[in-house]
Amino acid sequence: MALFSEKIVLDLPDCDISYYPNFLKEEANSYFKAVRDGIPWQQDEITIFGKTYLQPRLTALYGNNGKTYSYSNITMKPLDFTPELLTIKSTIEKEVGTEFSTCLLNYYRDGKDSNGWHSDDEKELGKNPIIASISLGAERFFHLRHKKNKTIKHKMLLEHGSLLLMKGETQHHWHHQIAKTAKKIGERVNLTFRIIK
Repeated sequence: MALFSEKIVLDLPDCDISYYPNFLKEEANSYFKAVRDGIPWQQDEITIFGKTYLQPRLTALYGNNGKTYSYSNITMKPLDFTPELLTIKSTIEKEVGTEFSTCLLNYYRDGKDSNGWHSDDEKELGKNPIIASISLGAERFFHLRHKKNKTIKHKMLLEHGSLLLMKGETQHHWHHQIAKTAKKIGERVNLTFRIIK
């Protein structure tokens, strides 16, 4: 697979975020179908401020070192990477020069599925985590909000086959989310490659 190196660096303070709008090129359609239909998706319960809810999306965890991943009182155990995930992982690694151990997958079935404000700052990810996020399927808006100065915000549309790369001190200073939308919108799969220590 040829590497696609078009790269947009976000001009925002206290972060290191890059966007590759057409990273997977023509392979994106086949990857979307393979991942959506071939992954054993699960819907866990999360506890927020003492109340328990079903997560507003489906998830799965894959990895190569057996390390669990915990967030929002959920602990996930990784499955072995599928051939498709390994190929995508290798393509990202060649582009960014980093080897990833783990992939957290999110399946947004429609506009009602979402991911609230958070940072990827769990201790398993290390001090300055690098997160490589592949978007497949329907386009969704990705919201960013500075933690200290909440007037600094940014919104961008994550396109089918795109790569969003967050690294450096980004998670220290920024929250991000995929918000619910009332618009009729199709299915989206998000692959977030990361390194679990």
